[in-house]
Amino acid sequence: MKILMVADKIHKTLYDYFDKERWNDIDLILSAGDLKPKYLSFLVTMVKGAPVLYVRGNHDHDYKINPPLGCENIHGKIIDFQGLTILGLEGSVWYNGKGVQYREWEMWWEYTKVWPQILFKKNIDIILTHNPPFGLHDGTGFAHRGFKVFRYLIDKYEPQYFIHGHQHLSYSKQKRKITYKNTQIINAYEYHILEVNENKVE
Repeated sequence: MKILMVADKIHKTLYDYFDKERWNDIDLILSAGDLKPKYLSFLVTMVKGAPVLYVRGNHDHDYKINPPLGCENIHGKIIDFQGLTILGLEGSVWYNGKGVQYREWEMWWEYTKVWPQILFKKNIDIILTHNPPFGLHDGTGFAHRGFKVFRYLIDKYEPQYFIHGHQHLSYSKQKRKITYKNTQIINAYEYHILEVNENKVE
């Protein structure tokens, strides 16, 4: 299975210079936030057969009145897709109160609300967020620190993959991927392709 993940910045390869043949083997698109609604609507239209699942980033407050058409918001939900269990949690850490932002206790509450679904599913393969987990791919600035609850989720449920945005790869020479315990943590900035093959990232 090939998963196209996107976040934070539109890449010309996926918009201005889009080539259908290049993306015809994509099975699923995951958006980690801070992208224009029309961009996600474009992707779900042009990449045939690949649904778009998304969480909102801190700048995506306009999604409430102008959501990306044909795409599914999975904040606070667990979605099953071809054998993968995907949990979505939106927004960034609170830093100025504008947009989609949460204080730490508020994100704990978002987790508490979805907890019964997790118990029913018993396992999580992918966690899709906008903000990174605390101490893992986060930044030094107040606006880019990670959520402690996200690190707790990794420790407790050991998902195969934790996919996030919010951290541009140009910030402090960020790495695209790191491994923490049994979880691959992947920054979806611009775009990246995740190939799931026998529980491994290729």
